[in-house]
Amino acid sequence: MESSASEKAGGSARGRREALVRRAVRILDRLEATFPDARCALDFTTPYELLLATILSAQCTDERVNIVTGRLFPSVSGPKDVVAMGQAGLEAAIRDVGLFRSKAKSILEASIRILRDHEGRVPSDRASLEALPGVGPKTASVVLSNAFGVPALAVDTHVFRVSHRLALSEARTPEKTSEDLRSLWPESRWIQAHHTLIFHGRQICHARNPECVRCPVLDACPEGRVRIRKAAHHPA
Repeated sequence: MESSASEKAGGSARGRREALVRRAVRILDRLEATFPDARCALDFTTPYELLLATILSAQCTDERVNIVTGRLFPSVSGPKDVVAMGQAGLEAAIRDVGLFRSKAKSILEASIRILRDHEGRVPSDRASLEALPGVGPKTASVVLSNAFGVPALAVDTHVFRVSHRLALSEARTPEKTSEDLRSLWPESRWIQAHHTLIFHGRQICHARNPECVRCPVLDACPEGRVRIRKAAHHPA
């Protein structure tokens, strides 16, 4: 009897897991059809430019970062130029972004490390990237996926919010959320999934007032269905 009960429990768990994977694939299929042009919103032409832009994007809108890098990048062809600017010069160039002093420090130190340890080129492996000042798992994933085409799924505030509302993850950290999402989709879809979830979060699944009535995956969203029911019972 114990063996039979254990087998049933295991079979039930596998069944739930398989159902979740199928549901996750359907969700991604529909979102990608809704946002076929989803892509990285940061402007860049080289891995180094993307690294700088991603560091600058912490707690700052991509639109603001693109304005700042639009001024910065024409005079910066690589880490040597940033090192030549020094801390004060770099701070003046990026003053429009939040936390510009600490970001300037990280960019300057990362540029020195790239020159010293990587012959002036941004490394294309996660361990080396995350060893650079100012580079954590999310920044490394953005650079790896968008600059080098390495399968990765960065989790920013939009991806975190959307994936939790859709009950694709219950993890409390971006890193664990990324792990959960990567287990649901094949590697070949990770990069585009990141962009697609961000687009959905920005255009429909807003943090404060999500437009659930416009959501292409409302039928698969537990939170969205609750919001719709509440709105029906308490119309504005």
